[in-house]
Amino acid sequence: MYDVLVIGAGVVGTAAARELSRYNLKLCVLEKNYDVNMGTSKANSAIIHAGFDAKPGSLKAKLNVMGNLMMDKLSEELDFEFHRNGSMVLCFEEENIPKLEDLRIQGEKNGVPDLRIISGDEARRKEPTLTDDVKAVLYAPTGGIVCPFGMNLAFAENAYVNGAEFKFNFNVKSIRKEDNAFIVSDGREEIKGKFVVNAAGVYSDVLNNMVSSSKITVKPRKGEYLLFDKTAGEKVRSTIFQLPTKLGKGILVTPTVHGNLLVGPNALDIDDKEDVTTTKEGMSEVIEKAALSVKNLPMNMVITSFSGLRATGNSGDFIIGEAEDAPGFINAAGIESPGLSASPAVGIMIKDIIVNKLNADKKDNFIEKRRGIIKFSELSNEEKQALIEKQPEYGNIICRCEMVTEGEILDAIRRPLGAKTLDGVKIRTRAGMGRCQAGFCTPKTVAIIAKEMNISPLEVTKFGEGSKVLTGLNKENI
Repeated sequence: MYDVLVIGAGVVGTAAARELSRYNLKLCVLEKNYDVNMGTSKANSAIIHAGFDAKPGSLKAKLNVMGNLMMDKLSEELDFEFHRNGSMVLCFEEENIPKLEDLRIQGEKNGVPDLRIISGDEARRKEPTLTDDVKAVLYAPTGGIVCPFGMNLAFAENAYVNGAEFKFNFNVKSIRKEDNAFIVSDGREEIKGKFVVNAAGVYSDVLNNMVSSSKITVKPRKGEYLLFDKTAGEKVRSTIFQLPTKLGKGILVTPTVHGNLLVGPNALDIDDKEDVTTTKEGMSEVIEKAALSVKNLPMNMVITSFSGLRATGNSGDFIIGEAEDAPGFINAAGIESPGLSASPAVGIMIKDIIVNKLNADKKDNFIEKRRGIIKFSELSNEEKQALIEKQPEYGNIICRCEMVTEGEILDAIRRPLGAKTLDGVKIRTRAGMGRCQAGFCTPKTVAIIAKEMNISPLEVTKFGEGSKVLTGLNKENI
């Protein structure tokens, strides 16, 4: 029997697992997909919010600000990309400037430092591509951008090397309480745990409602995005928001930590918890609203579109804590925006609940730091040469768009919780994320995965069961 079962290997579940792995606890993370980072955590705005947007006194406000403050140390310890680029909230009408002031005051109540309102002209001196319609701006220097894949993987790998087990392809079908343990089943296997952490994203209501009479509802809210090539990456340096109006919260325009430009999302409440399609109407809305903020968006530089689902709870706030009528069942439900920003703090809050109840002791040998995958393209020529001499595979470029080498892909496969699929390699190395969107590197990446896993190339998948990349051979004698 496990002390703790964490259901969900997104950024909230893995942040909790990392914090719990500091203690002498038997811990297992259950994930319905083939890898970590397969749900909301991989399809979002990649923003570390400053913390002015949430209602004072709410968990969203408290945990957002706390998580933001943790990011510098975490990114250094766990080796993932994070950059404080600052954020701007744009106001397009003079009569709405008092709303900016309300937002500033709210942010200060939440503990956000250094907020100030600047004129449209001053904002354009900082960001020359802002439209002439911008009258005033709330500027938050503590806003940031992050690699959500890298952060999620860093939490997971660090939890794993500190003793947390991970079980993939485990899609929870039932949870029941017997004696002092929860029995969690996927219909094929049963696993017992004294505590369960419900970090199942858009399915967190389903899990809660299996064990508690205090029902919750989590609606998926779909947001669609456009990603631009790195040639458009310097269009803005800050993250650009729009002041919420009666027409909605608007569309953001932001650089990414990898040098791309990201635009979106819109917001559409849906019923299907698996619907991550994009639509012509959604893309048109994103383009039209983004043009209010930034001049001359280079639409010929769009390389892909995607959508993600926000887990929108019915309470208006994060739902975190022990279910009243199900002792030991800990919810982390309704974790919508600013969930990515708040996730490290959510992890600590969950850890505190469980450790206090179990009176668990801290480990003496907890491994605090984690080394990420070497980024060959960012090394000096001398460092590149030394690495190639040590491991010649680093001299073989596989993904030309992102300059990802065979050595990096091998590291991605061989490291803790290593990649087993094309998408697994992609989120760890960015192979396939560039301008050609994997058009050239896929065959070589498939061959590397097949060789490393000792399987046929015909068995390599994009993201697990039902997604084989190849359907057969075009020559019988191959």
